[in-house]
Amino acid sequence: MNMKTYAVKASEIDHSWWVVDATDQTLGRLATRIATLLEGKHKPIYSPHLDTGDHVVVLNARKIRVTGNKLKQKSYFRHSNYPGGLREESLGTLLERKPELVIERAVKGMLPQNRLGRAMFKKLKVYPGADHPHQAQQPATVEL
Repeated sequence: MNMKTYAVKASEIDHSWWVVDATDQTLGRLATRIATLLEGKHKPIYSPHLDTGDHVVVLNARKIRVTGNKLKQKSYFRHSNYPGGLREESLGTLLERKPELVIERAVKGMLPQNRLGRAMFKKLKVYPGADHPHQAQQPATVEL
């Protein structure tokens, strides 16, 4: 019996486009599904050392849902690299100020922490409302 393992080449990978509506979706569950699409784990040609994933456009980031008291209790930190430059912001205020950042940070933490993960993250586009400038790519709607 002569069986060969198929190895996909970078030139054979087709990156399609998906649109995800985040309205009334739970943040963490939505982020895991988006990370799966970005990594390409939903495809039979998935290979851990290649970027086989697709482009994902997330709409209505402002209407995301979280459970429990996370709006007040969950904190996001950033530092300006100056002394005393640590800033803390709750999930509720970040959702009001920049709702797309909430989804981006949740998905980024679920991707590989290396240059391949950074390449995957560049294929994520998040918008607070229902409009997006990617009509020319003819994205397909994915139901999550």
